Amino acid sequence: MGDRWRAIPKGWRFAAGLAFVLLLVVLPRVQIPIIDPIIRTTKIDFTTVLFTVAMYIVVAVGLNVVIGLAGLLDLGYIGFFAVGAYSVALFGSPQSPLATKYPWLICVPIAIAVTMISGVLLGWPTLRVRGDYLAIVTLGFGEIVRLVAQNSAFTNGQRGIGNIPYPPGTWPEGGGGFLDPAWGTLPIFGSATSLGWYWLALACVILCMYASRRLEHSRVGRAWVAIREDEDAAEIMGVQAFKFKLWAFAIGAALGGLAGALFAGKQAFMGSNSFDLLTSILFVAMVVVGGAGNLAGVTLGAILVWYLPERLRGIELFGVELNTGEYRLLAFGLALIIVMTFRPKGLLPKRYRSSQPPVVAEEATA
Repeated sequence: MGDRWRAIPKGWRFAAGLAFVLLLVVLPRVQIPIIDPIIRTTKIDFTTVLFTVAMYIVVAVGLNVVIGLAGLLDLGYIGFFAVGAYSVALFGSPQSPLATKYPWLICVPIAIAVTMISGVLLGWPTLRVRGDYLAIVTLGFGEIVRLVAQNSAFTNGQRGIGNIPYPPGTWPEGGGGFLDPAWGTLPIFGSATSLGWYWLALACVILCMYASRRLEHSRVGRAWVAIREDEDAAEIMGVQAFKFKLWAFAIGAALGGLAGALFAGKQAFMGSNSFDLLTSILFVAMVVVGGAGNLAGVTLGAILVWYLPERLRGIELFGVELNTGEYRLLAFGLALIIVMTFRPKGLLPKRYRSSQPPVVAEEATA
C-alpha cells in the first residue's frame, strides 16, 4: 500500500491529503448519509469525542518517538501529560498559588518548556538503565507526579485548580448553524463548545506529525532507530546513545506537555484523578496495538483505544448494554490478546526498506 501511494505523482498526493484534511475539518458539522450513521456517537457529543481523539493522537505521536523510534519503554508517560496540564493551570489560573494569570497562549510554551525540562531531569539519571528497569523507573515517575498533585498544597491537592484560561475569541455575529447555533454568544474555545478545540487539536496533530516525520528521516531519527535495534552496536559505530536517548525523552515529553495543555484548557479545571496508572497504560497500548514506529499505526491505535468505547456506549450485545466503565477493560483486554496473537508487531507495523540491492538480496536468500 505504501509503495503504491509513493508511486502516485506528488501533486495528486498533495491534493488527496488536502481533501482528507478538509473532510476532517468539516466532519463535526456535515451530515454524510452513508458514513455519518456509522461513525457518529449517540450517547456523547461527537465533536467532543473527536477533540479527545485528536488530543490523544498528539500523545501517541510523542510516545511513538520514545517507544517506536528510540525503543525506550516508558510506562509513566502520563507524568509528562500531567506536568503540561498543571503548568497551564498553575501559570494561568487565579486560583493557583502562583496567581500569575498568564493567557493560555503564553502558558502553552511554558508548559512545553517545563515538560521538556522534566524529561531531561528524568532521563539524565535513569537512561543509563535499559529494558524492564527503565520501565519500572518511568512507572514510578508517573505515580510520583500523580501523588504530588493529589497531596501537595501547591496544586490545591484534591480540590484541584479551576478557572483555567483558554484562547480568546467568540463566534462571529449572525445566524446559521455550521459553526454554532449561538454565534456571538459563546467563546470559540470555551468549555461549553468543542468545535474550536477540535480544530485546534487537529492543527496540532498535523504539525506534530509533520515534525515527527521530519525527525524520523533526519540524522537524529536514524540514530534513534540504530539505538532501538542494537544500542551496543550503535555505540561502536560512533552513535552517542545517551545523548540521543535524552533527546527522545525531551521531545516526547514536549509533545505530551502540549497535549496536557490542550486538555487543561478544554476542561477549565484540573484535578489529580485524570492521571491514573490505567491511563498511562492505555497510552502505551495505543502505540503497541497500532504499530510502534509507524505514524499511521499509532494514529489508528489512538482512534481504537479512545474512540471505539464511546462509539459502543449504549449499544446492546446479547441483551447486555455496553458501558464504557464496566466493559471497557474486558473488551480492551480481549482485543489486545487477539491483536498480539495475530499481529504481534501491531495493526500497521513499520516496514523498513532493505539497504541491499535486489540482486544481492536474492543471492543472500538463495
